[in-house]
Amino acid sequence: MSFADKAVMVTGAANGIGRAIAGRFAKAGANVVIADVDEQAGRVAETELTGAGHKVKFIPCDVGDEGQVRQLMQDALEFGGPLGVLVNNAAILDSADFLDLEASEFDRVLRVNLRGAFLAGQAAARRMVAQVKAGGEPGAIVNLSSINAVFALPDHVAYSISKGGIAQLTKAMALSLAPYNIRVNAIGPGSIRTAMLDKVMSDESVRTRILSRTPLGRLGEVEEIAEVALFLASPAASYITGETIYADGGRLPLNYTVPVEGA
Repeated sequence: MSFADKAVMVTGAANGIGRAIAGRFAKAGANVVIADVDEQAGRVAETELTGAGHKVKFIPCDVGDEGQVRQLMQDALEFGGPLGVLVNNAAILDSADFLDLEASEFDRVLRVNLRGAFLAGQAAARRMVAQVKAGGEPGAIVNLSSINAVFALPDHVAYSISKGGIAQLTKAMALSLAPYNIRVNAIGPGSIRTAMLDKVMSDESVRTRILSRTPLGRLGEVEEIAEVALFLASPAASYITGETIYADGGRLPLNYTVPVEGA
């Protein structure tokens, strides 16, 4: 599956799932723009991928800032050419119970997770529509939602709400852009092996709880989410739009817990 000479922008791509997605599109031949507020990690990702022979550029960007998103789009087009794919991955997490959550923290999370996806999505969509009107190919947008769009968490209230909002934003964007054949879909990851989750999994009770709700009996890998993103952005998914694909090891259909080896 090739994305040769296509510009692909991935937000929140300095680490974790975003980093894996950027790397996968780079391996598929895309001109990849890594956007993130973490400049140190972003530069490292750029160096690693360019060192492997890929065309990659890191651009610092706070996706909650409209001016920075506008500049990101301009810089990305100058680097990679016509925009083929946007992956809206940038997100942050809150960690307070509903009764204790400060309004400022709620606003902080929604600003990045939902406002940021709207701003980047709208900027990319406007560019893609202009390209279509000029006779170019339609692009695709992939938003990162979460299993927590369905299963809320009382101590990650703003995060859960933002990911539910991403699912609805995806549908609204898909309907708006369908006349231009620009497809918009989302991915809802379950428990994915990242540095943060690995640290949490060192607690045996947490490990048991997480695996007991995962029928496949393991964590997902960031590379597996990257493959879903590549598929949704590709011609192989040409009749799919407005959907959220839950890559969660079977958690969503589960209505019971499963035994965990060693528990």
